[in-house]
Amino acid sequence: MTTSTRSRWTGWWYLPVTILSLGLLAWVPFVHAAVRLRRPRIHLWAVLYFALMVFVLVVLPPYTETPTPAEDTRANLGVAVILAVAGVASVQQFFLRRTRTAPPPAEDPAVARVKAARERRGQARELAANDPAMARELRIGRPDLPRDYDDGGLVDLNAAPASAIAQTCALDPAVAQQIVDARAGARFSAVDDVFALTELPLDAWDAIRERGIVI
Repeated sequence: MTTSTRSRWTGWWYLPVTILSLGLLAWVPFVHAAVRLRRPRIHLWAVLYFALMVFVLVVLPPYTETPTPAEDTRANLGVAVILAVAGVASVQQFFLRRTRTAPPPAEDPAVARVKAARERRGQARELAANDPAMARELRIGRPDLPRDYDDGGLVDLNAAPASAIAQTCALDPAVAQQIVDARAGARFSAVDDVFALTELPLDAWDAIRERGIVI
């Protein structure tokens, strides 16, 4: 659904609520619109219509078979207020529901890039888990080698040099070298093996989990 279509039909329930309740609930759509639009001024209409409905409920006399002239006058006044509220509010809501929602603010480009990279890393990890041979051919986790596949910024802890690990995970070169030294005895079978076989600082764990992969 496009933004223009969404803005046209959002608030479709405003008119039915107002008309079917005979104006008694005319204030509800204005509260909804004020909250969604973040425009406190619309709350004033909600307060006005709510106050008028309270007035009507107070003014309308109890039903009797032979009402007095005063009761007739009160009833007529109450009906007139109800009709006026239902009519005026409906006209306002007819336009309000078409301007109630503004297009969502554009996402910050930096945030969008981070989200896209995370998604790419997730896809690359899934590919590597299902087809390690293809992952190696695509050079997933090997930023030190020329390649065409975008893995979102992963680094293979089993194969990448210390310099690539340090740069990708924002680690001190000495810390990255610990990872390279630890894998000399046996390949890592999972990223968390790195923490069991080395004495890496705790503040490096999150970065390694976010960017590291073992293929």
